[in-house]
Amino acid sequence: MKFQVAVLMILAAAGGWSQARVRPIKFAARGTHGAVAGGSESSTEAGMRMYYSGGNAVDAGIATMLAASVAEFSHIGLGGEAPILVRTKDGKVHAIAGVGTMPGLGTADFYRKHTLTPLEIVDRPGPNGLKDWVPVAGILSTLVPGMVDAALVTLKEYGTKSFAEAVQPAIELADGFPIDEMREEALAGSEPYLAQWPASKRVFLPNGTYPKAGEILRQPDLARTLRNMADVEKKALAAGVTRAKAMDAVRDYFYRGDIARRIDAFSKANGGLLRYEDMAAFHVEPEDAVSTTFHGYTVYKPGFWSQGPSMIEALNILEGFNITGMQMNSAEYIHTLVEALKLAYADRDTYYGDPKFNHIPMETLLSKEYGAERRKLIGENASLEFRPGKIGDHPPQHPSLSQIARYKMDPALKAKDTTCVDAIDQDGVAISITPSGGWMPAYIAGDTGIPLTQRAQSFLLIPGHPNELGPGKRPRVTLSPTIVVGPGKNLLTLSTPGGDQQDQALLQVLFNAVEFGLNAQAAVEHPRFQSEHLVESFDNHEMKPGSLLLDERIPAAVAAELNRRGHLVEIRPRTDSGSAPVLIRFYPNGAIEAGADPFYYRFAQAW
Repeated sequence: MKFQVAVLMILAAAGGWSQARVRPIKFAARGTHGAVAGGSESSTEAGMRMYYSGGNAVDAGIATMLAASVAEFSHIGLGGEAPILVRTKDGKVHAIAGVGTMPGLGTADFYRKHTLTPLEIVDRPGPNGLKDWVPVAGILSTLVPGMVDAALVTLKEYGTKSFAEAVQPAIELADGFPIDEMREEALAGSEPYLAQWPASKRVFLPNGTYPKAGEILRQPDLARTLRNMADVEKKALAAGVTRAKAMDAVRDYFYRGDIARRIDAFSKANGGLLRYEDMAAFHVEPEDAVSTTFHGYTVYKPGFWSQGPSMIEALNILEGFNITGMQMNSAEYIHTLVEALKLAYADRDTYYGDPKFNHIPMETLLSKEYGAERRKLIGENASLEFRPGKIGDHPPQHPSLSQIARYKMDPALKAKDTTCVDAIDQDGVAISITPSGGWMPAYIAGDTGIPLTQRAQSFLLIPGHPNELGPGKRPRVTLSPTIVVGPGKNLLTLSTPGGDQQDQALLQVLFNAVEFGLNAQAAVEHPRFQSEHLVESFDNHEMKPGSLLLDERIPAAVAAELNRRGHLVEIRPRTDSGSAPVLIRFYPNGAIEAGADPFYYRFAQAW
């Protein structure tokens, strides 16, 4: 007995054992017709209504997203953005870059000279961030709304329902619904901002204060906007045009008609840069997703206007390691994944930006050969340096080499100002979306009821950087939906809120499912880590070299070993993991299984 105890103590000290699998808090949702997962029950119920009335996974996903733009106003608004991946019945995967562009009047020089006001800062700037940065709230952080066009293009190309059918649950929610505790908390924290913005105050502080959990929130201006959009389609169909042309009419109404003119007038009256011409020029088209293979699975991500390719690079680096042999969440496992992610994120922060304005070395960054070279940099101890690869003769500089402004402050909790939507149906049609923008504190564009995005803050103001702010450009976003196709009919979709943590969390959830065999619910509930060794994509783009946050359920011996290796370890509660993923899996036997992180109140339903 003494010998056995001694062996266990040695194993624990080395961080070499895996955690015992625990019973999930709830069971996975399972069905054979279709499943949907997202950020609230109201949203996923909208998606299920599409299934029950004969729709496919794309219909379910778009309806869920539109409902979320109303019910999950804390995290997403109609004026936000929505990167989307779609797998069609024929097995092809398409990306829709639903990210708006910087207004034509927006220049980096304008923002470098702009003095930030208290209503343009939400969290205090981090102690090790960039000197110059874009407002994070208010009218100057806005872009052209991207989500609406993404929804219409996706529904038109790959769905079966009309826009009016898909938006009907959202209209009903805008007419009034009882809010939950999460929404109450978001309103409470945003009240000082909302009180200063008349349209926002009218909606969210209707009687001088915010509604409490269980009280009804009504958004009549937004309901009218959504009804008008649906009516445009109905009138076009009644006139005899095709389904596609009717949806184009909705798009023209929003981007070239009454809504665009109202947003233009509001922006001009309130010192904004967004104009009618910016709205009219915006349009998204389906494009190819980027991908790699890993242990028989093909992993698809959006392009270099997102952080999605960082997961591709991380997988290529990790392909040379025996992942399952390390044991899940052992010290060796976490260390290896973290070091691979540091390398991938260093490349993200150096090379990524809008491909329409930059020559990005895409082929190199996505290649197995480059991953193998980067793999050689991983050692036994944690690296505290930012180490982008040198590609070409004159690669961009990593932002850590720019001017840094240092502040003294207490750490602030990171907000999860994004939601997630995933759906798979019985035909293998799948959709993965990461909707975001227009979150709290929401700046509503007058009587349209539309909260405008704050995503301009994801630009950098570093001269010559690929992600430098510029007119007509898209910022490099953190939003990163995922579709994975495996042997046979194995199919997975997964997405999460969490900003810079998204691809870290999704990588772990993916490995939990396909490497370690956890079901969809167990995979998203399992303890995760998050590395802060990156350039944050928000606020003043803070950098925390070596910072590693661990879920409280990870054994103390593992944390101690990681600390010994040089990681700067902090322990966080399971309710503050930095992400809140959902996962849906379609098995070869026809079963569809959905899981949703219970620690941040995600929901999954199946039929």
